[in-house]
Amino acid sequence: MGKENNTSAGKMNILDLLRNILPFVLPYKWLIGVTLGLTLIGSVMAQVNAVVLDKAVDAINELIQQPSFSWSSATTILVTISVILLGKELIGALVTFFQRYYGERMRILVSRDLSVSVVKRMLSFRMAFFSAEGNETGKLQSRIDRGIMSLSNTVNNFFIEILPLFTSAILALVLMFMANVYVGLVAMCIVPVYFYVTYIQAKRMKGGRRGIFGGHQAVSQSILNIIESITVIKSFNREQIEADRQAEIQRTMTDLQLSTRKQSYFFNGLKSFLEQIGTVLIIILTAYLVLIEYPGMTIGKIMYHVMLFANVSAPIRQLHRIYDDMNDALIYAEGFFGILHADDEVEDTGHYHPQQVKGDFELSGVDFTYSNGTQALFNVSMHIERGKITALVGLSGAGKSTIVNLLDKFYHPDCGSIKLDGVELSEWDTQWLRENVGLVLQKNHIFDGSIEENIKYGNPSATHEDVVKAARQAYIYDQIMQLPNGFQTQALQLSGGQQQRIAIARMFIKNPPIIFLDEPTASLDAIATEQIKASIDAIKEGRTVIIISHNIGQIIDADRIYVLKEGRMVQHGSPSEVYQQGGVYKDIFDASARSMNVDKIANTITNK
Repeated sequence: MGKENNTSAGKMNILDLLRNILPFVLPYKWLIGVTLGLTLIGSVMAQVNAVVLDKAVDAINELIQQPSFSWSSATTILVTISVILLGKELIGALVTFFQRYYGERMRILVSRDLSVSVVKRMLSFRMAFFSAEGNETGKLQSRIDRGIMSLSNTVNNFFIEILPLFTSAILALVLMFMANVYVGLVAMCIVPVYFYVTYIQAKRMKGGRRGIFGGHQAVSQSILNIIESITVIKSFNREQIEADRQAEIQRTMTDLQLSTRKQSYFFNGLKSFLEQIGTVLIIILTAYLVLIEYPGMTIGKIMYHVMLFANVSAPIRQLHRIYDDMNDALIYAEGFFGILHADDEVEDTGHYHPQQVKGDFELSGVDFTYSNGTQALFNVSMHIERGKITALVGLSGAGKSTIVNLLDKFYHPDCGSIKLDGVELSEWDTQWLRENVGLVLQKNHIFDGSIEENIKYGNPSATHEDVVKAARQAYIYDQIMQLPNGFQTQALQLSGGQQQRIAIARMFIKNPPIIFLDEPTASLDAIATEQIKASIDAIKEGRTVIIISHNIGQIIDADRIYVLKEGRMVQHGSPSEVYQQGGVYKDIFDASARSMNVDKIANTITNK
């Protein structure tokens, strides 16, 4: 994919993850400060139970051993315990509320910033990125969605789970050492063993997690393919085949998930066993020290150390879940930051933007190969004159659309030169170039929005009158006005042919000096084709027009045609000149005439 700054697949570690996510967290320093303050308060509150129980047990034990039992003293002890513990719970509830609220707020804000950043980044990429293997729509969507989810959860885990737990654990461990160094050492020795087991668990399960990540992408892409191909699937009655294919993908995914979960449960059981060993050792050691009357060790200290060890082991109990989330985040972050850091995928842009674009293209010795290794053009040279109509002719796969993509700077040639108005295309400001180019494809994208919004996409500053004029030029105005909501109708509700006219109206409202037409009337009926042809003929005047079409009526209007075969330019000249040469163009022309039954059409017109 692109340059990934040590975040390429298999190389990201927790430090890389934190370093990459830090720029998205730092803008919210005040939230970090509040969360840290609340964490410290919460950690202190977490130790109150152990301290109170230590003092209460010793006080009650001393009271019981007195010759005369005093209910007054007992009541004082119980009331004091109740007030302290209830007050602690009240403060703890408030601290937890605000800690979770501010932590969740940070997660939501970071999630938003991650989403905006990756979308903005992708919009800057060249077209080759989106056609590269592994960057299919469903897979990209999965990488982005799961990346944002796992990274925002990492922020949430850190400030709401990890930071409070480990702060509390460290404070509890310090208190244990202060009370008795031997008990503190026992508690501290258990922790690294537990961490080591967790490390082994993560290492063993890394491959499974990566496989699950790939499986999620495959599932997303498969479902997207079914939705996009539903008409074809149903027309061929292939529902069962697609269902079986999806079931196989899901079976593979299920087997991988079950295997990963099996390992996870084994290691989690082992870690739970280690935690219980620690608790048993603390109880035995403290009880022994009380029995030998070790200085400072009382019955209350037994409960004190057990409860403090519970605070030390609390992160341990949560560690496997947090560590699982962190390792998931590592896998998903690799894909997400792989997009965000793909510096070499950023679209090149020059700085040349003249006052006027004339539209004179010169291609010399151009080769081009797609990212999948398919070479589409071989040593192509041609001159596309300004103000003229140039047709690119050839069978499917000849390289016609590739040339248009190169002229619009969607891709860059492997070698050779492409000049516009005598200046290398690579030196042209990409945005300025595309502002001066109108592009109509065989299948144009219609955005979710009204008809007017879709037409104004060609010129956001256009007025409603401009929109109406463009709709009239595209012969779609009358049909729009018949709709209940007119220009405010949702464009996606229109038929395919109507959507094509909306796309052509979008080009009219842009009014560029250079026009690329790639089968612009392919999805229109004969009358609509004639109407659109008349409109396009009108807008062609004084502009550089490059047209790709299998419609002879549009090709024959060209001033010059270039014929391509398997990526090579094999013929060029005026339509009549090239036809007289024979070869590919004559074959295409004659085949088109035969497919249209030109002879019978002529006879019908003659005999009418």
